[in-house]
Amino acid sequence: MQGRALKEKKQMDKEKLYVGIDVAKARMDIAVHPSGKHWRVTNDDIGISQAVHQLQELSPALVVLEATGGIEVPLAAALAAANLPVVMVNPRQVRDFAKATGKLAKTDAIDARVIAHFAAIVTPPLRSLPDSQTRELAATLARRRQVVEMITAERNRLATSPKAVRERIKAHIAWLEKELTDINNDLTRSIRECSAWREKDNLLRTVPGVGPVLSVTLVSQLPELGTLNRRQVAALVGVAPLNRDSGTFRGKRTIWGGRASVRATLYMATLAAVRFNPVIRSFYRRLRAAGKESKVALTACMRKLLTILNSMLKHRTLWNYSNPQIIGPCS
Repeated sequence: MQGRALKEKKQMDKEKLYVGIDVAKARMDIAVHPSGKHWRVTNDDIGISQAVHQLQELSPALVVLEATGGIEVPLAAALAAANLPVVMVNPRQVRDFAKATGKLAKTDAIDARVIAHFAAIVTPPLRSLPDSQTRELAATLARRRQVVEMITAERNRLATSPKAVRERIKAHIAWLEKELTDINNDLTRSIRECSAWREKDNLLRTVPGVGPVLSVTLVSQLPELGTLNRRQVAALVGVAPLNRDSGTFRGKRTIWGGRASVRATLYMATLAAVRFNPVIRSFYRRLRAAGKESKVALTACMRKLLTILNSMLKHRTLWNYSNPQIIGPCS
């Protein structure tokens, strides 16, 4: 009976179709596993409509795309609107899978087949895609990071620039600073206009060390905050230490992976929290007194701050200023 059940399961798995789509700027390659079917459409409204119609006829068990800087978003949104099971995954995962299966060559068609094979073997879990409002907030936040980087670069040039171009650089810095102010105002207005975001922002901003940038980053780029346990959210951001052990060797624990933009913003907020947040400050000093290196202690504080914020959103509680060791009920 066990053999028959296993045979039936294998037969059911064979009937399932898994689709991988390699999205490029001008076109999209679509591959189906295990049939091996492959076709190509243009990456525009017409091509996206064709892809959605063709995939609806196939009724795949899963459609997987790589997150490639935003050009995949219109297709993912169209697939989700058509109630197709679509997932966006980290390209590094797919490339590591390709290497593990011996697929060293790289073309658009091969990439699509590798993604489809990855979908069938790994079957990444479905997650809700961000809505258009959240995508716009994330795009504005990304633009803010770009403007800050340009301001830093121009200030570095100003320090060593000749007199002939110094005034031009100063004028550009002034323009960029005004642009940064306008972007900050847009982010604040977007947060305050959405009741769900406003509630999260109000809770997060009660924590010493959490400013508007971290709050907006968490709202737009970490929507899972408050829905996961502390280990899951730490792994998602990339602040969970990973083991490096083999046999009798015990390696140093390090963090790796996760959402780099969230982690970078969390790091800057933790630097402020170590000075102004009594809980994080005492935790940091205790780790340093125990002999931990400063970066190790800061990483542990990042995880602790993230855990506190996750718990606050999960239980809808405010930071308690009268007793910073606990978190008070949300009023």
